[in-house]
Amino acid sequence: KLEDLKKSTEALCSLIKETLGEKVEKVVTSERLADSPCVIVTGEFGWTANMERIMKEAGQAMNMFGGMGGSKPIFEVNPDHAIVKALKNEQDDARFADISQILFDQAILSEGGQLDDPAAFVHKLNGLLQGLLA
Repeated sequence: KLEDLKKSTEALCSLIKETLGEKVEKVVTSERLADSPCVIVTGEFGWTANMERIMKEAGQAMNMFGGMGGSKPIFEVNPDHAIVKALKNEQDDARFADISQILFDQAILSEGGQLDDPAAFVHKLNGLLQGLLA
């Protein structure tokens, strides 16, 4: 069943990766998520958000999940979550990009990280909410 799920979300993962670009190493179908739509996972040699925060406080120049070696996070999506299912069927490219970015930013916040551009996150989220309330 897991292999079928991975195959059914392969195109979605590719589109999300294309949308997020260099922010992530790759986008994959999650095997662990039950309630959340997505999660950020540190790569094999990457640092956790907490470790990066400690290094920043110590005066080291760090990028969120970038580590000193530049390791990028893996973005896992939950194919059974309603948001991911809706994203899979989204036809509007701009809306797809906004939702993908919002999910990525939420995953960063869930890990205790800080967003590079909180104002952009709020703007995208407000635009999405306005569309739902119109």
